[in-house]
Amino acid sequence: MPRWMPEAKERLRDAAIELSVERGYENVTVTDITERAGLARRTFSRYFTDKRDAFFADSERLAETVGAAAAEAHEELGPWDATVVALRDVGDRLVQAVPTAGARRAVIRTNPELQERERTKLALIVDALAEALRGRGTPTPLANMLAQVGVAASSTAFELWLDDPDGAAFRARFDAVLAEFSRALES
Repeated sequence: MPRWMPEAKERLRDAAIELSVERGYENVTVTDITERAGLARRTFSRYFTDKRDAFFADSERLAETVGAAAAEAHEELGPWDATVVALRDVGDRLVQAVPTAGARRAVIRTNPELQERERTKLALIVDALAEALRGRGTPTPLANMLAQVGVAASSTAFELWLDDPDGAAFRARFDAVLAEFSRALES
């Protein structure tokens, strides 16, 4: 077996998700995952500390990406517009990079430990986004609120996209969620 396996991390993630869908998360071991992926257990340990980590590969990087997108948004944009641009752009890229997202969501919905980890991931995104907004001169309370509202809208759009991935693009779902939110505020 070659020392380096192309896409090993993704293969391990996909194997963890597939097996959890087939057998239930609690009935899958790291050995099962590595066997399905055709990789050594040591390779698993190189990328993840436990099987739960396989479901949240690169979560920190996602938060950093959202924060960077907000920080780099056109300087003339206000804080809400910078939030929207960042979440829309990163969301568009995310849905293309996560082919197992629907199956992942199904497994997470069945396990409280994974649900808590998902909330932690979203909190990291909120924190990174709020920090970027503060860096753009937004007062802390407003930055925190906008980040929370933006991430909630983005999460809702992602859920809608997962329900029908062959339908409207993420961008269109996100814009529709924001439009609905705006209408609700006006009524």
